Parts: sequence; C-alpha cells; structure tokens
Amino acid sequence: MAPDTIVLIHGFWVTPRSWEHWISHYQSKGFRVIAPAYPGYEVEVEALNADPTPILHSTVPQIISHFENLLHGLDSPPIIIGHSAGGAFTQILLDHGFGAAGVALNSAPTEGVRVVPLSQVKSTFPVLRSPANRHKVVPLTVEQWQYAFTNTFTEQEGRALWQRYAIPANGGILWGSVLANFQPGHQDTWVDYRNDDRAPLLFVSGSEDHIMPPAIQKSNARHYTSNTVTEHREYAGYAHLLPAQEGWERIADEVLDWALQHAR
Repeated sequence: MAPDTIVLIHGFWVTPRSWEHWISHYQSKGFRVIAPAYPGYEVEVEALNADPTPILHSTVPQIISHFENLLHGLDSPPIIIGHSAGGAFTQILLDHGFGAAGVALNSAPTEGVRVVPLSQVKSTFPVLRSPANRHKVVPLTVEQWQYAFTNTFTEQEGRALWQRYAIPANGGILWGSVLANFQPGHQDTWVDYRNDDRAPLLFVSGSEDHIMPPAIQKSNARHYTSNTVTEHREYAGYAHLLPAQEGWERIADEVLDWALQHAR
C-alpha cells in the first residue's frame, strides 16, 4: 500500500510555519500531513522571537527522540521530507529505520561531510564568528537572512518572509555540527552510510543556495555506499528557502512522485 502520510521537518531559523504552502498542497491531494515542531517550538514565530528560551534548551538528541516518538505512533511508515537541518534529521530518522522514503531539501550535512563552500561560511558567520555563541541563540538580521535564505527573491519578498518565518537559531547545535568532524566517536548527526535497510533517499538542491549549496548535497549523497536507492536532483535558480520560492509546486509534486515510486 502506498504511503498516505507525509511528515515535513523544518530547519533552523524557522518553524513549521515555513511549510504552510506545502501542507495545504499535499492535503489537497488527499494526504495526511504532519509538520511537527522541535520540542519547545510549538508556539508561534512571534512568541519564540519574544522569548527564545526554548530554542536555547533544545538539543539534537532531544529533537530526534521527539520525532521518533511521533513516528512510532503512526499506523504505517510515512514519506519524510526535511528542509535544511530537517534534511539531516530526515537522514538520521531513515537510518534509524523510520519512513517509507525520504527527501532532503537543501539539506544540512550529516557527520563526515566536510565540504564547506565560501557562501556557507558567510551565511553561518553570524553564529560561528564567536565560540561564545555556543551558549546563545543567534538571530539573523534581514540582510543576513536575504543572503542566506532568499538571495534569489526580491528584497521586498525576502523581508516579508523574514518577518513571517525567521526565529533565532541555537548556536550550540550549529557549533556542534561543525566540530563533529573533528571529534572522536559518533556525534549527534552520525548515520551509517552502509545501512542497506534504510528507506530510499532523494537529495534536492537549489542551484543558488548560499547556506547549503549543491556541493554539500552531492558530497553527502556520495558518502552513502549502501545498496539502497540514493539520488540527487538540482533545480536551477532556487535559493535556500526553496519551499517558499515561486514554482515550489512543481518541486513539491516531483519529489512526492519520486517518493511514491520508490517507497518501500
């Protein structure tokens, strides 16, 4: 039986609100759509900007455990689609045995992917410029947001999306993802790239993404040496905030078709 449920996982600097168009789009096709928040992020964007304490207290193991509890409660494996950090979390969840198929949009890398393009350095500099940010939440100014998330949008569109979607990010998690490749043992974003039991996985890149450029997704995909389907697609002209860019409907439909065709 084909999956009837889609789980959408958001990234950092945003909340499930960033999936608002995809939720209604997939619901109109008859799917049950779940867009869970990270633990503590269940309130609105405006509330998290007013009091970002829940962001500061979040951890990757806590986030993954929260999603696993949700997935355990479903009647059948869903299609899991993650954006940015949500793409890395999608990979981890698939590696842990969840999902019928997974899609990682402009995905953050899992452990071992050491490609660091200059545009990513500039995009994440507001966090990584100081080790002290490991103990803080770090917002993006509208100018930083427009470079990292909406560089192919008009300035007016980028500002409106910043006002609607943007929240601070947990500096400790972002610093931890950088340090993961230089510390012994498995860190929070480790996956088994040789896991033959993992569900099929599609990486999707926007060609103009500054914070997670296609080189990162391509390298991440190449790390997988299992016999399970792992593919990569690139869409020309798309920035990091691909789920909100004009023409997103075509991408939403194409990744859904791929997931349904490959679902186990």
